[in-house]
Amino acid sequence: MPIEVDQNSRHCTLIGDKLRIEGTGPEVEIVTDEQLRMSVAVLAGERIPITEAEADALTVIGAVDSRRHLKASEPGSVI
Repeated sequence: MPIEVDQNSRHCTLIGDKLRIEGTGPEVEIVTDEQLRMSVAVLAGERIPITEAEADALTVIGAVDSRRHLKASEPGSVI
């Protein structure tokens, strides 16, 4: 699991292959990576791919939700 969330303190840890970065929920932005076709958490300039359940957990502690829904029917969509 690439994230750890403490709902009481609103702190989180994003865990990558060679990275472990900590911050508060509001410091995290969740974006959609069109090439990966999944959500990515961004903290201090570092990007960590996450599941939708993890994205939801981060929004509960105040992360900025900048995700876009990708649709196969949209012109130029990667899916």
